[in-house]
Amino acid sequence: MTSAIRQLLVHLDASSRGVARLQVARQLAQGHGAALHALYAVTPSFVGVPYALEGGGNLAVEMQAIDDERRIRARMTFDEAMKKPGAPAVWSDLTEFPVIGGFARQALYADLMVLGQHDFSAREAADVPLDFAEEVIAASGKPALVIPSVGAQRDVGATVVIAWKETPQAARAVAAAMPLLQRARRVHVVTWSSALPDNAVASSPLGLETFLRAHHVEATWHRYGEEPSHLGELLLSTAFDLDADLLVMGCYGHSRAREWVLGGMSRTILQSMTLPVLMAH
Repeated sequence: MTSAIRQLLVHLDASSRGVARLQVARQLAQGHGAALHALYAVTPSFVGVPYALEGGGNLAVEMQAIDDERRIRARMTFDEAMKKPGAPAVWSDLTEFPVIGGFARQALYADLMVLGQHDFSAREAADVPLDFAEEVIAASGKPALVIPSVGAQRDVGATVVIAWKETPQAARAVAAAMPLLQRARRVHVVTWSSALPDNAVASSPLGLETFLRAHHVEATWHRYGEEPSHLGELLLSTAFDLDADLLVMGCYGHSRAREWVLGGMSRTILQSMTLPVLMAH
């Protein structure tokens, strides 16, 4: 029996990158027979200008006009994209603030989120928090497919690389990716460990290899030695060498003084990613 994705949630903003996310989300929805919800979620302009609303007058009106214009432009882009063949999507606006908490609450009802890497070169992306993707993943506890700012160059999921580490985060990411793994043409598992012999995974009564096979997924294993300090860069390089179009991995971090701080590998991947990455915390 195959796993299923039944409900997708894609994040939209006023930047052109939202179209790329919508395109990937529509392809996934079409392939998996899933319902697709597009949620426009941005930080209001007044947040960047303290006391703007209290001051009233023209400034508050002008800021509201900027927000309205961006939302209308994003909606027009969405409507234009929906004229092309593909899965239907339902548009909605997030009226809750802060934007991360509001989006995370909606994500509780999705099997998978489709988010975007922050694009520092896009002026329109300034109304989306820099840490939007990782904070939403951490706050919601739901998996996300993060699309690089350059977009997805190919259909997602033909060749998949799993970055395996025996952690709850990685296990959740694999479970969330199962519908994609079951349809992939090639699945590679890459893992670094100096604690176990090469045949430890194969001889263990329970392990990722047996778990994947139980779900009818055959994978090629790539086992390496001690985990390097530059694992994020090495992982991206390995995914490139394997011609992967999807990376599956855990999202690591910890809470500190009311903010969520990414681990080194997760930070590197989200900052330097060149292919879509399915992450779970």
